[in-house]
Amino acid sequence: MIHSYFGSIQLINVKRLVESNRSRTLAGAAHTGTYLLFRKKLVESRKAANLSQAQLAKKLGKPPSYVAKYELGERRLDVIEMCVILKCINIDPYQFLTPIFEVAPTNLS
Repeated sequence: MIHSYFGSIQLINVKRLVESNRSRTLAGAAHTGTYLLFRKKLVESRKAANLSQAQLAKKLGKPPSYVAKYELGERRLDVIEMCVILKCINIDPYQFLTPIFEVAPTNLS
């Protein structure tokens, strides 16, 4: 069981999500189950902060398509972009990344 600001989630359910999406890998790590979980948590975090994609984009100084594209997986985020996004929605990066780290695979194959 993982407890976070957004509630609790059973680790086994997260692992199932990750494993069920491994077969759908389109472009390496961009579409793995772990990255899907990362994107899902970004969307949940934005919504929990009561921000629309357009509102978050304005805070980031980007067009709304920027948020839409990374949420849909059409664009990847680097670690600096992720940090800025989390800062804009007042999310602790450690709390955000802990459940993702726990289900991340041990290699990139």
